Parts: sequence; C-alpha cells; structure tokens
Amino acid sequence: MQGLTEIRWHARGGQGAVTAAKMVAEVALGQKKYFQAFPEYGPERSGAPIVAFTRISDEPIQIYAGIEHPQIVIVLDASLLSIVDVTKGAPANAIVLVNSDLPPAELRAKYHIEGHRLYAIAATKIATETIGRPIPNTPMVGALTRITGLFPLESVVEFLRADFGKKFPPKVVDGNINAITRSYEEVQGE
Repeated sequence: MQGLTEIRWHARGGQGAVTAAKMVAEVALGQKKYFQAFPEYGPERSGAPIVAFTRISDEPIQIYAGIEHPQIVIVLDASLLSIVDVTKGAPANAIVLVNSDLPPAELRAKYHIEGHRLYAIAATKIATETIGRPIPNTPMVGALTRITGLFPLESVVEFLRADFGKKFPPKVVDGNINAITRSYEEVQGE
C-alpha cells in the first residue's frame, strides 16, 4: 500500500506505549491521514513486555492484523533488546528508535544490533526532568517526529495543547510539550 507507514512499539506495561501509539495516530488524523492504533493484548501487567502498533496512510487502511514488517520500531525500554527480537520482520533499512542514555554506536555494540538505522534518545531522563515522572512515551513521540518527518513538530504540540489540555492542568501540558521539544532536539542517530 503506497503511503503506508507501519510502526511497532515495544515497551513494558506502564511505560505508555499504547498511549503513544494512539497519540501518533491522532496527530496523523489532524494531518488528514488514515490511521490505526492498537495494542496486542495478552496477560500484560505492569513491567511485562508489551507490543502496540500504529499505521498511518494517505489511503484507507484495509489491514486488520498486527504489524509483522514495520518500517519503524520504537523501543521504550532498552532492556527489552536482550529478551525480545524487536527487529523481527523489519527490513534492513527500518528505523529503530531506542530509549537509552547510550549513543547509537554503543547500543549497537552492546545489544548486537545488525543493520537498520539506529537512533537513541534518553527519554526516561527527559520525562523525569520535564514532566516529573519516568514515563518515556511523550519524549519518544518527539524523537519519532524528528527522525521521520511524518508531521511537523508544531502539529504535535498543537495536539498536546488541545488533547492534554482537556485532561491535565497547564503544568502537565507544558511539561509534556517541553519533553517532546527537547527529545526532538536531542535524538541521536548513527
């Protein structure tokens, strides 16, 4: 399907991967795109490995299954690199974005990641410093925005102001905007 972007999110329960997958889909909706966002449910509990998916397209999406060949893999917890084959099915040129304090070259060496375009962002650190909680999902969306150019940063900020503004006090909204903006600037690639 031309114009289809498939993203697979790997995280631990409680890190906000499902929320981030939905956030990216809703930002895409604001760009007049078609989307899907859904988790792969199982016996998840806080701290257990989970998977979520996002599809974004210029055309209606007629696929109703998990993503097996993602162009983008997002890993919210680097410890999963030791226990889950996060790149399974991903083509050699896929983007792999990892939440880590390590630069991409060190991540590649430590976890024996072969191929793929590797990026890293210290999302948990950024979240702790800007939002006050170690939940890396919002900073990961900022890094994704920079790496892929799927939508402009301003669209993500606008979405956060509108959507988060309905649910959270201004301090939380501003913290999340700072997290997105900072990770957009700080993401590193090889």
